[in-house]
Amino acid sequence: MGQPRGNQESRPGDADRLNSEAEIIVYSRRGCHLCEVLLAELEPMVRGRARISVRDVDHEPEWRSTYGERVPVVCVDGQEICQYQLDRDALWSIIAPGTS
Repeated sequence: MGQPRGNQESRPGDADRLNSEAEIIVYSRRGCHLCEVLLAELEPMVRGRARISVRDVDHEPEWRSTYGERVPVVCVDGQEICQYQLDRDALWSIIAPGTS
């Protein structure tokens, strides 16, 4: 189901290139109402700015061990951004830095 940040000096066009290549990973599970709600909010927010990859924690023992019942969890570049509910401000600061 479903479909980067650093301390580098930015140059014209870099933000658009980096943001459009960003991958947002959502750890989820089948039948999770909070997961469905988060994805419904997330998809229109990041459309054209990042890719969303949904990972079912029950399909991979390592994910199940790490996240257990703690879903949904949103990660970018291996960093947990939020869990249970979408933290729009935290995510926006990563996918669209310098905008308000």
